[in-house]
Amino acid sequence: MKKEDLRIVFMGTPEFAVETLKALVENEYNVVAVVTQPDKPVGRHGSVLQPSAVKQYSLEHGLPVLQPEKMKDPDFIEQLRSYQANLQVVVAFRMLPEVVWGMPKYGTFNVHAALLPQYRGAAPINWAVINGETKTGVTTFFLDHDIDTGRIIMQLPFDIPDDADVEYVYDGLMHLGADICLQTLDRIIAAEGCPETVSQDDSSLFTLHPSLHPAPKIFKETCEIDWSKTAKQVYDFVRGLSPYPGAWTTMVAPDGKETVLKIFKTRKTGQAVTEPLGTIVVQQKALMVAAHDEWLAIEELQLAGKKRMSARDFLNGMKDIEAYCLK
Repeated sequence: MKKEDLRIVFMGTPEFAVETLKALVENEYNVVAVVTQPDKPVGRHGSVLQPSAVKQYSLEHGLPVLQPEKMKDPDFIEQLRSYQANLQVVVAFRMLPEVVWGMPKYGTFNVHAALLPQYRGAAPINWAVINGETKTGVTTFFLDHDIDTGRIIMQLPFDIPDDADVEYVYDGLMHLGADICLQTLDRIIAAEGCPETVSQDDSSLFTLHPSLHPAPKIFKETCEIDWSKTAKQVYDFVRGLSPYPGAWTTMVAPDGKETVLKIFKTRKTGQAVTEPLGTIVVQQKALMVAAHDEWLAIEELQLAGKKRMSARDFLNGMKDIEAYCLK
């Protein structure tokens, strides 16, 4: 099989997916169509429609764009089939029905931002950092009936530094995802559409963890800090949600008034604590909070209705901060 023999439909929505689509275009793969989410209403009244990052790139490069509301819509299925793709590539998209993923001759493969079978789900990058992982990566696998369970084609690892936030890991995996997609296509071409694959039940894939770690979708309530956790756990939790959607806590004033406080960056101190959880102190102009086992220094934060700022700027505008606490 030659590179020109592949007719590819690409499916994706956010910026993360654009890097892979860009790699396909710049390496002259035959992307015959792109499928992405419908334009999203934005603005105060939702009167402005914002196209996805993938749509914007596709239109700039003259690629046909399909935006189905429902993936099983007969008109969409007919239109998709008309492009006669023999392979589909999916990056950061929605769940597909079998009538879609089973359509191409050579199947549909997904680029997933984790080392499967670990971190199956919608938020693998966040959860890897939240759980304090030192290594993650990207996986390509063929889609099947269940989410993120198909046979693995390739994996590439990525190291997570202890001080990295989710933005750093996101950016690294975004570029690594483009690389693994091209390498996967090379394997598919060399194998005439039937590359060697590995079942996700293979014991060799459980080198990092003997049990599975899920990566469910993150909601607002997921992002609330639990100060009964160790300082290391809170530290990882904060960087796993920074800069978006952001970990948050409730700051309680002496009069009982509560204010939401987002925290974007912390620092481990190694200083043992005996005060109650959430106690606030200032040490050498550093804002310190009592976690389960040690003091945690808050370095960047945001009060509700205010801009993100350094802890020092925050302290300059707050009086009697030690009379407050976090819960």
